[in-house]
Amino acid sequence: MTILAALVDGPSDLGPRQAPPLPGATTTPRRSRRPLCRRTLSSWLTSWWAVALRGLDLLTSVAGLVLVALAVAGFFSLTAAGTGIMLLTPALWGAWALGQAERHVLAAFTGTDIGPSPVSPAPTWRRALGLDMVRLRALGWAALHWVWALVASAVVLALLTTSLTLLATPLLRPFAGSETVEVLWFASVSSPVEYAVTWLVGLVTFLVLPWLARGTANVDIALARWLVGADPQSELRAMRGRVQTLTTTREEAVDSVEAERRRIERDLHDGPQQRLVSIAMNLGLARTLLDSDADSARALLDEAHASSKEAIVEMRQVARGIVPPILADRGLDAAVSALAVRSPVPVEVTSRLRERLDPTVEAIAYFCISEALTNVAKHAGASTARVDLGLSPTLEGERLAITVSDDGRGGAVVGGGSGLTGLRQRIAAVDGELHVHSPRGGGTTVAIALPLRGRRTA
Repeated sequence: MTILAALVDGPSDLGPRQAPPLPGATTTPRRSRRPLCRRTLSSWLTSWWAVALRGLDLLTSVAGLVLVALAVAGFFSLTAAGTGIMLLTPALWGAWALGQAERHVLAAFTGTDIGPSPVSPAPTWRRALGLDMVRLRALGWAALHWVWALVASAVVLALLTTSLTLLATPLLRPFAGSETVEVLWFASVSSPVEYAVTWLVGLVTFLVLPWLARGTANVDIALARWLVGADPQSELRAMRGRVQTLTTTREEAVDSVEAERRRIERDLHDGPQQRLVSIAMNLGLARTLLDSDADSARALLDEAHASSKEAIVEMRQVARGIVPPILADRGLDAAVSALAVRSPVPVEVTSRLRERLDPTVEAIAYFCISEALTNVAKHAGASTARVDLGLSPTLEGERLAITVSDDGRGGAVVGGGSGLTGLRQRIAAVDGELHVHSPRGGGTTVAIALPLRGRRTA
């Protein structure tokens, strides 16, 4: 390989040397041809793996033909007391296994990864019988693969054999019994010019063949990505839905933050601010009356002292709506238990959490539970409520599972004025899920799933 590259590039110290540019002169860089030659030679040598792939595809095409024939026989035998499923299921699973093998073959021979294997959302019994979309798509790939692989492999291998035969024709002349040599079934050569032309045709075919095989391998890659890899259309639809969800949740999060800011501002203005103004006025009057009317000044000081205590209580209530101290100090279990104690409806709390969660997740969970219990007290007409906390495993990892249920009148609808709209916005902003089951007269169950961002030990 090194010797061949050296022959292509030529000696590095031969040829005239270019004089250095003069100071201040502008030079235009010239593109060297040696990197291009190296890239071309490397691409040509690498493309021979595609020729080897065509030889292997002869075997996989035969396997695909057998599996398709087995699937067709099983499909038409389904009416015979269902015995065709004994042929159809192995064929579907065999096509899927062949597709997974093709994934590794393409990665080994072409260096191309066709993407992750799709996960079937079908029920377990359908996946076991192979009657899900993943296995059916694999069977479709096997049907197309055996036709394409058989044709492409036959063409590439035939051209390889022909090129080698044409290149070897001049070597066969001394062994021929006459001046004429049969090259192919339709041609023969006898003169030196014909030998030279034959050899040149064989050389050109031999040089072009790897890139032709590479082109056919690209078709294999496209078929595998289409039917064996992840469905690009479903991925595109999922990405489009994800963008729409993120746009909606961003707008709702901005609206929610603005509404929360206005609420805090209103609570501060209507509560502590008025108390502080009253305290300032009483202290000013007490200072004025301190020398002339000590009893009135003392009464004003007592009133200011009582107002300061009330202002502290109101400030604590406002702060509780931002970050409850008990949540930051003792965690979600203690904070939810405190919510249950303050609730006008008796609440039973069950927690299966063994360690502290991320503070952001705990805060979101706390406010979700607080909003849900507020809805129970205002709208449900329930006599008891229940809060359940735990971790739920999913395909994306563990999630915090929250269930708030009551025995009220039911009939709650998201967006129906029951306070669930703000809850849905808060949960959607962090990619959580909200499910509400509220039949009329049967109570309400609110199920919340929040993704876990991290853990911290207690």
